[in-house]
Amino acid sequence: MMQQILQDMYIEPDLLAELNEEQKQILFYKIREEQVRRWNERERRDPSHAVKKKSDCRGIQWLPGSDGEVWVWVMGEAPGDKPFEDIVEELMEERARKQAQREAQEIRRVKEAEIEKKFRDAMAKEKARFVAEKWKEETDDRKAAKQEEEEDRIREELKKCEEEERQRGEEEIRQTEERRAKELYISLKQEEKRSERDDKEWQEQLRRSKAADEEMKCKARRARDEYKRQSLRAIEKGLVAGLSGLFHKTHLNGSGNNQRHGAVIEHPTPAAEAGHSPAASSGQLTSGHYRRRQLRRYSSPVTQSLTECPVWIRPPRPNSRESIIRWFKEEQRPRRAGYERSSNTVAPWFHGIISRQESEALLTNAAEGCFLVRVSERIWGYTLSYRTTSGFKHFLIDASGDYYSFLGVDQNRHATLADLIDFHKEEVITTSGGELLQDPCRPRSSTPDYGGLFL
Repeated sequence: MMQQILQDMYIEPDLLAELNEEQKQILFYKIREEQVRRWNERERRDPSHAVKKKSDCRGIQWLPGSDGEVWVWVMGEAPGDKPFEDIVEELMEERARKQAQREAQEIRRVKEAEIEKKFRDAMAKEKARFVAEKWKEETDDRKAAKQEEEEDRIREELKKCEEEERQRGEEEIRQTEERRAKELYISLKQEEKRSERDDKEWQEQLRRSKAADEEMKCKARRARDEYKRQSLRAIEKGLVAGLSGLFHKTHLNGSGNNQRHGAVIEHPTPAAEAGHSPAASSGQLTSGHYRRRQLRRYSSPVTQSLTECPVWIRPPRPNSRESIIRWFKEEQRPRRAGYERSSNTVAPWFHGIISRQESEALLTNAAEGCFLVRVSERIWGYTLSYRTTSGFKHFLIDASGDYYSFLGVDQNRHATLADLIDFHKEEVITTSGGELLQDPCRPRSSTPDYGGLFL
């Protein structure tokens, strides 16, 4: 499963949701490590690519100061600069004055149009009246002259009134401009105060964001340290088995330690004890011999009938409950998954196919460190459900290959499921969580059916 994720550089969202935060960080670290490995491999294959890329890159150069560092000028702090507060005050006054001038110019334009229209209409009326009177008294030259003088006088009075009206309008505009400038200044001051409050809120949000980033970095650092520690611990314990040589051979020297931590657990059959097997006489057992003998020893009649059917091609992921049962019977029961180490009894911590909610219900009243193992319905493997002081943790166990290991937690590969459980009774699953497997959570019923796995 992990090799498939690293090959595709993709993990499905529902599977990712099954991992806790620390498991996600470790999985991310592994994916980044694979990306770096691929990049280095590509650079080794085509070194000219790196040189070309470096030669084509563009950059900028910063102007250095007298101290050799990047030269920076902060307004208001350089020698001869006004204080920053005075500069801000002047800028706000200038903005208010220009805004008031623009508004006054618009008022002036409207006022001028009104004055021109008003006196243009008055002149038109007077002209009409004089034309009518002149038409009636056209023959009297003296009256016509008097009318022209009267017309000139009225025209002058109208011009004078127009000028006075224009002056009054200008004074009103000036007063409006001053009042508007004060209003805008007050508005800008209030905006500045609001900006300061917003800035404080932004600073607080920034502080929280930095704290969250720092916490995420700490989690990633812990995940990376956990990843390295698990690898070193596995090497020290001698429990790391390569994918290609996991079940290739087993040394049968009668030692209890080898039986517990070896790559394969050997249970000799009568034929082997009698010395009729070449593999037994040489002290080694191949993968094929081991699987055939385990099938003969531990498979039920149902399993034997399944093995006689055409070869089953396992889908990439479980697609039904029937496929999970068939996978368990054909691949896991021959490897004694779910059994105790030294007997044919189902282990007390194994619960078969149950849901996440059912497992948490079983662990609700249990003490810290209590655990159970259930068959996963999302991957070809299992889920270890663990009781903590504050809740529950669920760890996916990958069993898609010839080994058992936690998905997204460590690099340890165990030959059997019982090996993995016993190993983590002495070693924590994660350093940050300190999860040690202590008491198994037993099934509530005295005759559990395990979801049909052992029928």
